[in-house]
Amino acid sequence: MSAVTAAVEREADRLTELDAAIGDADHGTNMQRGFRAVCAVLDKEQPGTPGAVLVLAGRQLISTVGGASGPLYGTLLRRAGKALGDAEAVGPAELREALRAGVDAVAQLGGAALGDKTMLDALIPGVEALAESFAAAEAAASDGALATVPLQARKGRASYLGERSIGHQDPGATSSALLLMTLAEVAKGSEGSTEGAAQ
Repeated sequence: MSAVTAAVEREADRLTELDAAIGDADHGTNMQRGFRAVCAVLDKEQPGTPGAVLVLAGRQLISTVGGASGPLYGTLLRRAGKALGDAEAVGPAELREALRAGVDAVAQLGGAALGDKTMLDALIPGVEALAESFAAAEAAASDGALATVPLQARKGRASYLGERSIGHQDPGATSSALLLMTLAEVAKGSEGSTEGAAQ
């Protein structure tokens, strides 16, 4: 979570710039506020398992991030954390299944699907590619965010713009790709020291 928070801090201005074109121009600042709060609560409570970390982080995002982003990201993390259960260490396969459960919950909550120009356009291919490798997941999530540029939004605030949403990269897909890319970077680093376990 600290690596994700650092990545959000680094990219906050870009996320807000993307959101200014087709949204409320607050996605970067909202994500910044949410993940700062996540780090603060984790410093105090220090959960004992990866699943508990994700559940607590998700709860914090829901309570601190406004608009749709808080509930959607909070649901993603909380559902993934619940899927991990009480396991003290998590391997790539368990992580993939947990994230898939989180993505399914996001799709259900938002009523969106692949190609609607939402965060799912990065999450779905990124999580699917985890079956191959963390590097593949990183590339798939990044490609998925870029692939939203020519799409017309069918969900969320950008959908109100109709054809004018075409030509802009979706900020939610961009922040989702950022999350998965950071996760992949951290996990790749831990592979050497933990023989494949993502902790």
